[in-house]
Amino acid sequence: MEIQSIPLSVNASNSIHHPPSNSINRRDFPPDFIFGAGTSAYQVEGAAKEGGKGPSIWDFWTWRHPDKIADGTNGNLTADFYHRYKEDVSIMKKMGLDSYRFSISWSRILPHGKLGMGVNKEGIKYYNNLIDELVANGIKPFVTLFHWDLPQALEDEYGGFLSPQIVEDFCNYANLCFWKFGDRVKHWTTVNEPLMYSTRGYVDGQFPPGRGSSSSTTTPPITSLPEQITTLPLPIKTVPLALPPEDITTLPAYISTNGDPGREPYWVAHHLLLAHAAVVELYRNKYQACQKGKIGITLNTHYFEPFSEHHNDKKAAERALDFNLGWFLEPVINGHYPDSMRCNVNVRLPHFTNTQSKMLKGSFDFIGVNYYSARYAKDAPNAGVGEKPSYTTDSKVEQLRERDNVPIGPKARPVWLNVYPEGIYKLLVYIKNTYRNPLVYVTENGVAEENDVNLTLPKALVDTTRKEYIENHLRFLRDAIQMGANVKGYFVWSFLDTFEWTDGYINRFGMIYIDFKDDLTRYLKDSALWFMNFLRKSKKRSVESNELDNVVTKK
Repeated sequence: MEIQSIPLSVNASNSIHHPPSNSINRRDFPPDFIFGAGTSAYQVEGAAKEGGKGPSIWDFWTWRHPDKIADGTNGNLTADFYHRYKEDVSIMKKMGLDSYRFSISWSRILPHGKLGMGVNKEGIKYYNNLIDELVANGIKPFVTLFHWDLPQALEDEYGGFLSPQIVEDFCNYANLCFWKFGDRVKHWTTVNEPLMYSTRGYVDGQFPPGRGSSSSTTTPPITSLPEQITTLPLPIKTVPLALPPEDITTLPAYISTNGDPGREPYWVAHHLLLAHAAVVELYRNKYQACQKGKIGITLNTHYFEPFSEHHNDKKAAERALDFNLGWFLEPVINGHYPDSMRCNVNVRLPHFTNTQSKMLKGSFDFIGVNYYSARYAKDAPNAGVGEKPSYTTDSKVEQLRERDNVPIGPKARPVWLNVYPEGIYKLLVYIKNTYRNPLVYVTENGVAEENDVNLTLPKALVDTTRKEYIENHLRFLRDAIQMGANVKGYFVWSFLDTFEWTDGYINRFGMIYIDFKDDLTRYLKDSALWFMNFLRKSKKRSVESNELDNVVTKK
């Protein structure tokens, strides 16, 4: 996220090296550049209790703690993509998407979480059918293995990613996915946004399992699984851990019952990284040569501007990026955590053994980057003094949305989002200069609008903010590529209106409007029409909404 002729760091000026031109089209990007849109399994599939699926932690969280969701809803039905994927793939094709980014529900194919406890053949069939449908329509599957929906059974058995036991179970799950789907899937992501999983579930307690804060609520153990779990015997062996037993870091005795925001998020992140690295090693050793795919990890961060030109605020912006992006990117690039984290967190930060460090270093073919917004970073040397240690204060940075009562960018939805399109340029060039220019896909970028039940349908489809948001970010993305950033694709978040985690359905992120009151009918918003015209590879006239009645789908 910077803007001058390089080298670029977070300390560079806020001024843009040249204003983005007024026009942007697909021909401004390389011919092989991938454009797509994304969703995740829990957010769109529905069918929570169908087809032999086992419960995930998000199923149980929303069922047992509806008070944690803004509108008290859940993902039981959501967009019903499970039953309507063919209709939605037809929309993708008509829009001209190159790729569709989605996640596999771990508990839909392994209801109990473990390979040895049975594979759900209905779940395997569903994902095979979805992938086949995409490929038949010329759309590349871009698949995430873990988008936060851990099988509840593993959370109950050993605490999920709090335990190093998760590494073996995650490897076995990934092995099954590679074996069943890897002949057609050429882009795999191990984990989506480990930052969010580690902090929202183990610092502020707003995501399952609800640990960390004094007001957090943990989910009781599972008592039963849905009936009619069907299994399919497989000629597949349990994958041995990529790490020898002596290198498995044991969970410390001080892990508390109600959580510890100064320790648990770091252990969860540690195990997410080890699981990622073990799966990459598995894929490279067993599948990559014959399947010829790529594998990576998807990370998210704000961009951080120094609050002032003071040296301490510039260093604070660097630390903020370390504690958000570098926490996960530094290990997969260099095999260790950022120096600022090792200094500030000290003995509370787990360490990698030599074997683990070697396995982590270079454990990616690409990095997914999710970018939405930006913050000012202000040095806060006294943060957390006299308080219980917490990830929230360990960075010694105060994150601010305004400076001198002026927002860093226009306020939008969700409430945490300020529109700051130059941040995508600065972030990508920062990654280029700091981390040796890895291959990057922008795997999420988008903005929401309020789900206003009082709007008429025609007005609800006018999403000018999203159209302008995508257009402006694409301009700065083009500029980052021209500055040498090794970016090969861009995915809008999201394809459909979805269940948006703690926000439930109060915000709509989709380019496709879902009428949740009328049989989940699909309608293209103005942003979808704009993106469709942007994606046209020739200079044909623009497509108008009245030409697209056949794209709208109704059950």
